[in-house]
Amino acid sequence: MKKDVVVTGSNVDRAAQPKRADARRNEKNLLDAAAAVFVTSGVEAPLRDIAARAGTGTATIYRHFPTRADLIIAVYRHQVEALAEAGPALLESSPTPYAALTRWIDLFVDFVVTKLGLAAVLQSDDHCYDPLHSYFLERLVPVCTRLLEAAADEIRSDVDAFELMYGIGGICAGAGANQRYDTRRLVQLLVAGLRR
Repeated sequence: MKKDVVVTGSNVDRAAQPKRADARRNEKNLLDAAAAVFVTSGVEAPLRDIAARAGTGTATIYRHFPTRADLIIAVYRHQVEALAEAGPALLESSPTPYAALTRWIDLFVDFVVTKLGLAAVLQSDDHCYDPLHSYFLERLVPVCTRLLEAAADEIRSDVDAFELMYGIGGICAGAGANQRYDTRRLVQLLVAGLRR
């Protein structure tokens, strides 16, 4: 029997059977560990550091992600999905839509700061990373739009999700190595300016 395959990034993944629950947990644990290590040590960090943080061996990383590019792409997509899922959850659990929006923006800042650690790789000549920016926009602009629409009674009416996300990204990118540059404070000022 021939297995169906799906091409993703630089490798070919078997997609015939869904992963078991324990395999999904292990993969999520590896992605969370890799994201944390990438923030502190960059995407070229030794895989043994990621394995140690995840409490596993490097062979497990290679079993899930045969190449470093596969791991980088998976970390990026994993973080985008977590952020996309957080929007509706925050709307349901927050006291007001504006509170949900501000909490989501805080998570978005966390994501962008992590993404900045991936920036050099994502802007490289390796074409396997090309679809990631489009994926980011396709998944997150609708979520941000929904949050803005839900908070319409509390915020200005001329706020565009893409523009807001782009502005936050610019604020995050401005930090560099300047110790006096407080990204979160500047984003909080921007978000406060959304209120009517």
